[in-house]
Order: sequence, then structure tokens, then C-alpha cells
Amino acid sequence: MEESRPMTSPSPAKRFNWGNLRMRVVSATVLVPTVVAAVWLGGYWFLALALVCVALLAREWGKISAPKAPRAVGGVVGVFCALAVLAGFLHHFFIAWSVVLAGAFLAGLIARGAVERRADAAYGVVYIAPAVIAMVWVRSLEFGLRWTLLLFVVTWFADIFAYVVGSLLKGPKLWPQISPNKTWSGFIGGLVAAMIGAVMVSELGNLRLVWPAAALIGLLGGLATMAGDLWESILKRRFGVKDSGDIIPGHGGVLDRVDGLMFAAIVVAAIRLIDHWGWNH
Repeated sequence: MEESRPMTSPSPAKRFNWGNLRMRVVSATVLVPTVVAAVWLGGYWFLALALVCVALLAREWGKISAPKAPRAVGGVVGVFCALAVLAGFLHHFFIAWSVVLAGAFLAGLIARGAVERRADAAYGVVYIAPAVIAMVWVRSLEFGLRWTLLLFVVTWFADIFAYVVGSLLKGPKLWPQISPNKTWSGFIGGLVAAMIGAVMVSELGNLRLVWPAAALIGLLGGLATMAGDLWESILKRRFGVKDSGDIIPGHGGVLDRVDGLMFAAIVVAAIRLIDHWGWNH
């Protein structure tokens, strides 16, 4: 029987790293315009961005979940996630979710003997595809640009201000056993920033939301962002890795950068569905 990979113990909290912050800013300077351009153009441009992200996320998932067969597992996860996203883009949602289930099953079969638990490989499809399908669906609707910008602003504000406020103010730890650098001050600062960001986008983008509703969306999206970040920390401890990858300087892997966005996308898509049906119906 294959031995379990050792769980990594949490490292001690670090001081505020200005060099890392500068690296993050440089990376964001390159990435943000690309993402914003794809979001702005929508359609096949946004689909292309989504598929590139799927490929990178699947590659990282194969490496961390199945180090003995990273290409095989990553390839299956990537192909089925891409097919599901494409079906979602075309609004064939029954096909999309069927592909997700089939992809998870096949990823588990292919990972036999390469991972401690085949569910680790299968989960990659379930983890990646629904979030990307949600983003593609939100962008395809009426006012899709505004709602997609709302999603990104809420996520970015929650993530950035949680990092900055927590690093500067420090204070009690949020969950030291899982993520020793996260603090309650950063948690609260990120949520407040997410609420402010949501209200700003709602007002400037004329989303026809009263400001308390926009603030609530920001709060829920911010909470989802924090939950996604913590969940990825749990997964990395599960697989005994520090980062999901190293493709983005200052940020690690793509999964390290979009972990919160993946959870927030589901929440915002659910809210958008309620709004699409009509709040008063």
C-alpha cells in the first residue's frame, strides 16, 4: 500500500514582505489588463481566457494530486473541464454537468495507482469546471459585463485588502492551524473592502440594485473568497505542497491566484440567477 504523503506543519507567521508586495503588483500589472480586456470583449474572447485558465488549473491539479502521473490526470481533468465549459458557453447545461460527472469518473480511473485516493484526481473536475461554467454563464447574460466586473472587483478587493490590512495591523490569527498568516483584521478588512467594491460597481455600472443589496452581494462574495482561499490551504496541506505552482511571480500558481474567485463565482452566479428570475417573483 502506498504511504500517505506527510502533512506539512504550518510555518510561523511572517513579517510584512514589501518585496513580495512589489512582485505581486508587477504581476498584477501584466495580468489585470489581460483579464479586463477579455472580460470587456466577452464572447469568444472570454471563452478563450476561460479555456486557458482551465488548462493551467488542470495542469497544476495533476501535479499536486497525482505526482506519479501528472500529465495523464491533468490531461483528463483539462479535457473534460474544457468540454463542460464549452457546453456551458453554448447554454447546453445538461450536457455540461453530464461531462463533469463523466470526467470526474474517468479521472479517478486513470489515477488508479498514481494517487493515495482516486477521489483526489476526480475532485479536480468537480473543483474547476463548475466555477468556470458559472463565470462563462454570468458573462453571457444581459448586463453580463457589469456582473462579471462586480465578481472580479469583489474578489480582488477582498483578497488584496485582506492581505494588506492583515499584514499591517496583524492581531489574532483567523485559523493558525491551516493558514498561519491570515488574521481577523485582514478577514474583516477584506470583507469591508468587498462590500465597498460591490457598491461602487453597482452605482457606477447602473446594476439597478439598492446599495444594501449590493453591499450584501459584496459581503457574500467576500465570504466566499475567504472560504475559497482557506479551502485551498487545506488542499495544499492535504497534498503536502506549499504552492500549487510557480507560473505567476509573487503569487505561485494559477490556483493560488483564483482559489477565492472560484468560490465567489458560484455565489455571484447564484445571486445573478435569482436576479435573472426577478427578485419579486
